[in-house]
Amino acid sequence: MLEPEEVKERLKVTISQQVVYPRLRLWTDENFRGRRFTWRGNVGLRNLDRLYDGIESLRFFSPSSNATLVLFSRTNFRGNFRVFRGTTNLADLDDIINGSDPESLIISNRRLTLDQIREIRRTGNLPSGFRSV
Repeated sequence: MLEPEEVKERLKVTISQQVVYPRLRLWTDENFRGRRFTWRGNVGLRNLDRLYDGIESLRFFSPSSNATLVLFSRTNFRGNFRVFRGTTNLADLDDIINGSDPESLIISNRRLTLDQIREIRRTGNLPSGFRSV
């Protein structure tokens, strides 16, 4: 039988886990309502309508001020884009990109430069270390 201190020590090991940033939460309705979906890490979502039948609000969080959220007006990281740096809460995504709703997006815990974003838009390829969905 384990002593109480041994139990506490084993619980600490079991409970501790690595937290992955950035974290993106997407909602199907405006004002952070409806069904919620969560993504973590460096990820590109190529077609929001196909995945979720439309996203209306989001919360992007990272402790890094260099973390980058990029919203694109077309699928596969094409069209016009809008860049956000650091923690961002958007209660209504309607017309957020020059009158268009986001159709694809990228989240990164590091700073993506405008040149890198334009290269992604031109090629459709994400940098190494990113997942594409």
